[in-house]
Amino acid sequence: MVSQKVTIKNPTGLHLRPAGILCKEAMQFKSLITFTFKGYTANAKSVLSVLGACVKCGDEVEFVCEGEDEELALDTLIKAIEDGLGE
Repeated sequence: MVSQKVTIKNPTGLHLRPAGILCKEAMQFKSLITFTFKGYTANAKSVLSVLGACVKCGDEVEFVCEGEDEELALDTLIKAIEDGLGE
């Protein structure tokens, strides 16, 4: 299991478009990928779960990846978030 905290940079937070991009990235991997925010744990492969976390710009979330490709999954998702998730 690997984990890392990251700050969301998108001006509107994780609304539908960036949440969809995040899920699309996460679904490439076999590992279980979740993130925690204010006590809420979201499945990064579920758009509804990501939207339900209500993550805003400047919020810090912690990603946790567990499985055979966990390190690559974590690195890929952190890079996608730092690059703005297509925005």
